[in-house]
Amino acid sequence: MSAPPLSEPVLSATGSHTSAALLRLVAGAVPVMLAYYEYQSPVLRCSFANQRFADFMVRAMDDLIGASAQDTLDAPTWQQIQPAVQRALTGETVQHVCELPGPDGRARVLEFSLRPELATRAGVAATVGLLVLVNDITEREAAEQAVRQSEERMRKFAEATEEGLAFHRDGCIVDANASLLRMTGHQLAEVVGRSIFDFILPEYRGLAREYTRRGREYPYELAMLHKDGHAIPIEAVGKTMPFAQDEYRVVVVRDITARKQAQERARFLAQHDPLTQLPNRSHLMHKLAQWTSAEQPRSRAALLFIDLDHFKTVNESLGHEAGDQYLCEMARRLQEGVKAMDFVARVGGDQFVVLLYNRRSRAAVAAVADKLIERMQATYVSGETRLSLSPSIGISIFPDDGYSPDELLRRADAAMQQAKESGRGARLFYAPDMEGQPAEVLQQEHLLREAVFHEALELHYQPQVQLASGRLMGFEALVRWRHPERGLVGPEEFIPLAESRGLITPIGRWVLREACRQLKAWQDEGLALVPVAVNLSAIEFRQRDVAGEIARVLQETGLAPRYLEIEITETTLMQHAEHTRATLQALQGMGVAVTVDDFGTGYSSLTYLKRYPLDKLKVDRSFVVDTPSDGDNVAIVTAIIQLARSLQLQSVAEGVQTAEQLALLERLGCELAQGFGIARPMDAQHTREWLRAQPGAASMTAA
Repeated sequence: MSAPPLSEPVLSATGSHTSAALLRLVAGAVPVMLAYYEYQSPVLRCSFANQRFADFMVRAMDDLIGASAQDTLDAPTWQQIQPAVQRALTGETVQHVCELPGPDGRARVLEFSLRPELATRAGVAATVGLLVLVNDITEREAAEQAVRQSEERMRKFAEATEEGLAFHRDGCIVDANASLLRMTGHQLAEVVGRSIFDFILPEYRGLAREYTRRGREYPYELAMLHKDGHAIPIEAVGKTMPFAQDEYRVVVVRDITARKQAQERARFLAQHDPLTQLPNRSHLMHKLAQWTSAEQPRSRAALLFIDLDHFKTVNESLGHEAGDQYLCEMARRLQEGVKAMDFVARVGGDQFVVLLYNRRSRAAVAAVADKLIERMQATYVSGETRLSLSPSIGISIFPDDGYSPDELLRRADAAMQQAKESGRGARLFYAPDMEGQPAEVLQQEHLLREAVFHEALELHYQPQVQLASGRLMGFEALVRWRHPERGLVGPEEFIPLAESRGLITPIGRWVLREACRQLKAWQDEGLALVPVAVNLSAIEFRQRDVAGEIARVLQETGLAPRYLEIEITETTLMQHAEHTRATLQALQGMGVAVTVDDFGTGYSSLTYLKRYPLDKLKVDRSFVVDTPSDGDNVAIVTAIIQLARSLQLQSVAEGVQTAEQLALLERLGCELAQGFGIARPMDAQHTREWLRAQPGAASMTAA
């Protein structure tokens, strides 16, 4: 509502001196520019002004009084204000804001208030003057503009950011951005006016209220409700924002669902095997610790330590991807073979642990273990290959065999190792005499390392003869260990330990060099102009530059390549096909012969026999030992000899002990043979004596 016009003149020209002085005192004290213009149509003339008004107009007071409004203002300013003046002269109180240059030349925003003074003339009310109040609102306008710009920036930011923003006063939502609405599934009308705490999960509301009440501004985690009812984990941070005479809070909300899922996944992986998704060793030990340390007495529990027999062969022959699939299948079978309350974990490469709860007797535990063995050794098909691996299981019982997790696991492991050594594919309960074995293994490893380092190994040589003539055709070099406590030990007792402890490579290198050196020494005496066969394990063949090493050894010892043969197993042929083919071709190029050892005990694949350059097939002793009485073995031996002949390979039978076996093999067409029935393996000295004792020793040759 506009202020009413003045009914009396602000200043009468005939007023008393005291009133005029008082008026000037008051006018000089007020913080606005003030002037009074008398109206004598059509001119407005200044009859009073305070110093602020005169200063802004850059006029001396004497020059200002009596000057017309049009003369006081420059033309552009008069054009701006004239419409407002005309309205005021009609009796209307007018407010007008305009921008004018100030005394310093800088633009100023001025608010003009024009109040007409009305008087009755000839019975008619007429405007006789205007009271002009001018307020410099430049700073206020700048501040309000800054607020408007800030609010505009905030609005644009609120719309552009992916983070949710909620604005509230004392918890009552006054606004929210689109990101928050998308996050919660609500429309703006559904949240404005409601308490912000209504959208927070009940268990977090107390925390949120206290955070808001104290005006805290650090980020914290809580959860809010989506419109459909599901919880959204969020990180929120509040900021108190001043506004005019009031203040409000802005809450920045970040959806941390992905972060929580990543954290949960990390926690899962810390406690689970990434391949099979089973609990890992850490999880198992925590579970065992909970069980064994409970305040209330627990019932009996059994820990089954399971190791897959010969699993390494799957990885080596079919590849690690097939091996991983096989492990996942075994994990599934184990889980399906026990109760839901039981616990299954993978603790190593091919090792699992099953924790059976509340089994009342050993017989009940044994029954579960037997069913697991049956389940695990059931045929599994990988591609075109049918696999059936047996597990060895060691069992410890809580509390009979221990109270701590480490003790129970160690004793189940000891029982498992005993089960492996007892024939594999079996289960054994822990017994006190089993725990000495790990220490014994470490001691044997130490002794074997000493033997390798000090060259305390020996080579024994077993002759190979031609069945048709009985003539010596070669030797097989067989390594022996002169054990400090047990005497002479055969390879079957220490080669597995050497392979598992990384000693097979230095042993293999020594055997190769020593066999070549010894044979060359005999040949220099005119003895044994026949080849010597050296066995190479699959590990040596894969890890060493076999062809390069053999070439160097032959050069250093002076042995002609035609006097060296390398014996490898079928498993070796199946691994790393390209590497194997390249190595065998290199050996063939040098003139070194290659024999497939223990043929018939592995995969017996014609594909591999045809693919590689080979010279001999060796019939495994397990097929020879029961001939000629065992018809099945006779059939197998016959098939292998015929296969060798069809592939133009020489056949060699090992393990020959009787004259009947020699006669059978000769009748079947086997070309070469070795075994106790021909000659036992002999050390170097006895082999030399044996050679000298043979007829025609001075010219003994395979030619």
